[in-house]
Amino acid sequence: MAERTATAAPPERLSAQIRDTLGLFRSSGFGRRAALLVAALVCVIGLTAYMQIRLNAWNEPFYDALTRKDMAAFVTQLGVFAVLAGILLVLNVSQLWLDQTMKLTLRRGLFRALVRDWMAPGRALRLSRAGKIGENPDQRLQADVDQLADLSAALGIGLFQATLLLGSFIGVLWQKSEGFSLSFGGQSHEIPGFMVWCALFYAVAASWLSWRVGRPLVALRAEESAREAVLRFDLVRISEAAGRIALERGERAETSRIETSFAGVVGIVEAVILATANLTWVTAGYGWFTLVAPILVAAPFYFTSDMSIGELMMVAGAFTQVQGSLRWFVSNFAVIATWRATLFRVTSFHRAVLAVDRAEAAAEADGPRIDRREDAGRIEIAGLHVVTPHVGVRLDPPDVTVAPGERVLLHGGSGSGKTLLFDTLAGLWTRAEGRIAMPPPDRVMYLPTRAYVPPGRLDLALCYPEPADRYGHDQMVAALDAVGLGHLAAALGESGRWDQLLGQSDKQCLVFARALLRCPDWLVMDDVLDQLDPEALTRIEALLQGRLARLGVLGIGDGATPLPVFGRVVQIVAEPGSAQPGAGTAAP
Repeated sequence: MAERTATAAPPERLSAQIRDTLGLFRSSGFGRRAALLVAALVCVIGLTAYMQIRLNAWNEPFYDALTRKDMAAFVTQLGVFAVLAGILLVLNVSQLWLDQTMKLTLRRGLFRALVRDWMAPGRALRLSRAGKIGENPDQRLQADVDQLADLSAALGIGLFQATLLLGSFIGVLWQKSEGFSLSFGGQSHEIPGFMVWCALFYAVAASWLSWRVGRPLVALRAEESAREAVLRFDLVRISEAAGRIALERGERAETSRIETSFAGVVGIVEAVILATANLTWVTAGYGWFTLVAPILVAAPFYFTSDMSIGELMMVAGAFTQVQGSLRWFVSNFAVIATWRATLFRVTSFHRAVLAVDRAEAAAEADGPRIDRREDAGRIEIAGLHVVTPHVGVRLDPPDVTVAPGERVLLHGGSGSGKTLLFDTLAGLWTRAEGRIAMPPPDRVMYLPTRAYVPPGRLDLALCYPEPADRYGHDQMVAALDAVGLGHLAAALGESGRWDQLLGQSDKQCLVFARALLRCPDWLVMDDVLDQLDPEALTRIEALLQGRLARLGVLGIGDGATPLPVFGRVVQIVAEPGSAQPGAGTAAP
């Protein structure tokens, strides 16, 4: 069964979560648009409430005409109804459009603000190392933001409308309750606003009972979202690795893994179904009894006074509106539970996004620290010691300087921490001690073992992260020709999953084509040359000694591919891991 996550129980500080979400939305730049939509909704809902009061008042002359069998009055009231219904129809359509537009605006604002915070330099990587909160960011940014925007707009508009209708109809109901009295002890006692108090008691009792029965849904909905995210992640992972799974004949093992994740989803959904069914006993029973409740409450007054059937229907309509507004909490408890769970997931993700920088700084303060600075003239490594609980990495000799145009290989065998060293030089891993001076980020290209090729148009993948119009078409074609990918020139404007369509060697060649376009001063490579096939290796070697000869190159690898590219070799020394504070819990 899927591991239970820390998101199972939202904290009590709902006001803080709402305040954080409003601040997040305001930072997106959509605040003015949302304010205009809110103002329009207030006007439309206000007009709708006024027309509903007019429609409720129409009940009295209409039913009185039926009681008198007055055909002329009956036809007249039908005409009045047509006008009222037509106006309400226009208002309803307008409210629907404003409602949906508001939901989309909320989603756009929250999504933009979250993505901008998440994609701050290096922050997505740090969050991925933060444990459970960093898992499945796609769920937080897509499904959770969508659901939060949808439910926030629906609940906010519904609550405002219910409050407005309550204020509008409670006066009508109070006025129609005048003269109502109960006889006991031989005396008659008049109760001002009798119908209002009945509606209030009826709604409060049902709301309290709904809260008591439906309270577990808040935690269950949060857990359901978390387990659905785990299942979706497993399915995406298997889809991406289908070829490798087939080679290993791992279908049975992956099926078992999927079924385990799905069993976790089934278990929590069954709990949600049971809790929802228990809540439905209250909400559905309340709804059915509401059909006769206003008539039952007003019946004693109707039978002991000269109240007409039209007045009775008007009072019943006002009672229904009042208790309907008061029961808003009852009708929406399950939705509120889902909203609270979703709000918690979004706000906790956003807080984690902002907190990873502070956590990283605190870890560095408590553990080994690295002195990192920029030096446009050279690469300098002095006394570097990278530490994790699993491996420690040093260089021999400990002090290395790479001058412009110089080529140096940091040589290490399997398990010596080569990728950890590469991440440290690139600034992705900071738990180390010593001193590093690197060129400015815009003058150096870091080439990891597995080249990153984004999906979409090939020209965008070639120029990544710059826009395609940064370089001319002829420049892009020439760069592809130089690395042996000239056959792809005709596909520069085509979209596709180039990370899957291209082999590992071709993807690395594409990265070298980027280097030809970008013209950096330095290349830092992590086992890149070993990923190339022999023909591509020969071509890239010629480029490094020809068109790219001016570049300084710091390579990291095991030296399995002997090349005349590197003029000097420095050994990587692996040591047992460090358990000192701040060393971290895992290497990247």
